[in-house]
Amino acid sequence: MAKAKPITPWAWVPSLYFAEGLPYIIVTALSVVMYKRLNLGNAEIALYTSWLYLPWVIKPFWSPIVDLKSTKRKWFLVLQLILALTILGVAISLRLNAWLSFSLFFFWLAAFSSATHDIAADGFYMIGLKEKQQSFFIGVRSTFYRIALITGQGLIVILAGHFEESYQDNHKAWSITLLWVAAGMFLLTAYNFIAVPRKEAAVPMKGNPLKGFFEVFISFFQKKEIVVAIGYILLYRLGESQLVKMASPFLLDTRQRGGLELSTQQVGFIYGTLGFIALSLGGILGGFLISRDGLGKWIWKMALTLNLPNILYVLLAYFQPQAVGWVMGAVVVEQFGYGFGFTSFMLYLIFLAEGETKTAHYAIATGLMALGMMVPGMVSGYLQEWMGYRFFFAWVMVAALPGIYMIKFLTYPSEYGKQENG
Repeated sequence: MAKAKPITPWAWVPSLYFAEGLPYIIVTALSVVMYKRLNLGNAEIALYTSWLYLPWVIKPFWSPIVDLKSTKRKWFLVLQLILALTILGVAISLRLNAWLSFSLFFFWLAAFSSATHDIAADGFYMIGLKEKQQSFFIGVRSTFYRIALITGQGLIVILAGHFEESYQDNHKAWSITLLWVAAGMFLLTAYNFIAVPRKEAAVPMKGNPLKGFFEVFISFFQKKEIVVAIGYILLYRLGESQLVKMASPFLLDTRQRGGLELSTQQVGFIYGTLGFIALSLGGILGGFLISRDGLGKWIWKMALTLNLPNILYVLLAYFQPQAVGWVMGAVVVEQFGYGFGFTSFMLYLIFLAEGETKTAHYAIATGLMALGMMVPGMVSGYLQEWMGYRFFFAWVMVAALPGIYMIKFLTYPSEYGKQENG
């Protein structure tokens, strides 16, 4: 009997990482736009939505269970189904009187499920691909993850803006939008059930799982120069963590408050068209260059490319241009830099997680990354209201410097991730 032809990673890496990115962006970013359009203040929005990062921060505490129980494929398929149901829950809650409490409750469930899904999906990536494939597909997975982010910040926002104009009722508009998103998540789950190969056998949980957890957790913090690595992870996105919370409110806010007063559809269109193209090109180019030259050659350049374009927000806040073209140009440059610059950071996390329990160690590393997003994000709304948009975005530029400086102290193989010729 002929052997079944292996399923190409192109069939499942894009859909798996789209499914990983979509719930994340809905919880952490789409919620910001939605609550802004439902008339919450910036300080409230930043505080509530930053708390939603907490499951990504604490996910290392249950990540060993994903390693020790069942298969990662079963984990992420079940979680994708749960995520579809929680998005449906948010959609329904927006039609209730206590819509804020109920929507935050369902967002919290979605955040917990999405964080656990990340553990399983990232673990499957490292099991399902050889090391050489991992360095090549890091750009592909990053790109489709970012496509999901742009879908959440762009296409779904455009759809919500359309419904806002049609119904003249923002609660109804966002409820209907999220009903469509839930339906899409159901379909994505069905596709992944068919497309993702079975690469591992179920692992029965043996012995004392608590002991196994502590061994895995302690072994991460025993890695060489781990203090420097943790400092880099926490600080690398210090500026970005504050920018992402206030970028959409800035574009939507009135000019009297220092914003650009764009419509919901305009914001969605800017992120969902040119922003999408720029981010995709940046991610693919970043993966290609690292696979060609190795991490060492590009880590500094990518860090600068990630952060320097944020100066464009300072200029937008200062001049408040009437022409939307200026905003589109700024977003194109910033999104390209984001897609390009984030590649080296993610590959470093993969390097840091190397070892027998790399799924759990990668979860710990990304949990620390989420902590670096959560805490600054929580205060970003208060800082913006205190400083105003102009000084706030200038502060974002200053906040980026410590993370860039930390690269000087990192230890890693210069050619890590480089593809061998032939």
